[in-house]
Amino acid sequence: MANDDGDSLAGLRTVLRRVLLTLVGIPFVVAIAMSLVDSYRRRGKRPKPFPTTAPRTVAVGDGDVTTYTFGRDLYDDMLAAIEGAQRQILFETYIWKGDATGERFKRALIAAAERGVDVYCIYDGFANLVVSPAFQRFPSSVKVLRYPVYTAGWRFFDLRRYGRDHRKILVVDDNVGFVGGYNIGSAYESEWRDTHVRITGPAVWDLKRAFADFWNLNRRRRLRTSERPLLLETASTWEPRVRVQRNVPRLWMFPIRAMYIEAINRASRNVWMTQAYFLPDEDFIDAVKAAARRGVDVRLLLPLKSNHIVADWISRGHFTQLLDAGVRILRYRDAMVHAKTATVDGTWATVGTANIDRLSLTGNFEINVEIIDEGFARELEEIFEVDQSNCLELTSGEWEARDVHRKFTEAVLAPLRPLL
Repeated sequence: MANDDGDSLAGLRTVLRRVLLTLVGIPFVVAIAMSLVDSYRRRGKRPKPFPTTAPRTVAVGDGDVTTYTFGRDLYDDMLAAIEGAQRQILFETYIWKGDATGERFKRALIAAAERGVDVYCIYDGFANLVVSPAFQRFPSSVKVLRYPVYTAGWRFFDLRRYGRDHRKILVVDDNVGFVGGYNIGSAYESEWRDTHVRITGPAVWDLKRAFADFWNLNRRRRLRTSERPLLLETASTWEPRVRVQRNVPRLWMFPIRAMYIEAINRASRNVWMTQAYFLPDEDFIDAVKAAARRGVDVRLLLPLKSNHIVADWISRGHFTQLLDAGVRILRYRDAMVHAKTATVDGTWATVGTANIDRLSLTGNFEINVEIIDEGFARELEEIFEVDQSNCLELTSGEWEARDVHRKFTEAVLAPLRPLL
């Protein structure tokens, strides 16, 4: 009798284990299959032209902020800043393609180092696994930190050590800093709709400190050129209208999520957000819905089809409750919109590298500038309106009428939501 009970218990455990593996495995298999099919379908396709705005500059405090919505405009100004550098260049990017555009940046940085400029470069090893190793070789005159693919070492249970370096920063001397969503590559130069800003004035020091802190946190035994820390003088002034918010997973610091939720909770007129990937947690969703229900004009601009099809499908799991609360969902067509921006009430705005998903808000190294200025907020609102002219708005009726197989796919992929 005891043996029968033991066999029954063992059989039950086997069944439960198989059910659990099936429930976990099926979403992964579906996600992989969808990604492969989508990748095949995209081969040879080119995005259509999309509306952009020319770079515009507004005064903010004791400095200026210039906004870019087209990669070629941005890259021209970044390269001009690098070519004009006299003392120091701090360059950090998530993706750095080994194509013609990537080569232009590499040559410019090497040329600056050869004329005596102190050049520091950081890029993420995992994001550039497909980039040729030859492209990733630099002369010793350039100090390079390749953020490792695997960063935990023997501390594989320490979740603080798994964040990727998703930041995009360029600081030249003490004069100018660039930050935003643009990676470095030819496709981003003309085919993607993204947003970046150029900053002058005291706020540049906050970008310098952000770069130096990351360099010094990760430099140990990982640099082939120098073991010395990157030391900066402390700026004598600071810009209260421009705040640099940094997610630092190693220190378990994630202020960007709190920044967004606080701004949304304070909104009384409008919340306009442009996001490449929208996979927030329930507290974030609740804040957005509460704003819409109290009469705030909440608009969420997303790509109609992003470069990550699985993220698109998982994101749609939030659409029903957002639409029911009165949130307007605008889907950008013909090109990938990769911007990470928001404006609130015509006075508050943010531009940066953090997506509204768990990887960015509670996982990766990220950086956003938070700017409290009516002129800059008005600038981002005008850019939003231009982007909205290239969107298809999703209505509640259209959403509820979607095919059964779409609803089924959303349900199958839902277990992956906490991972993204």
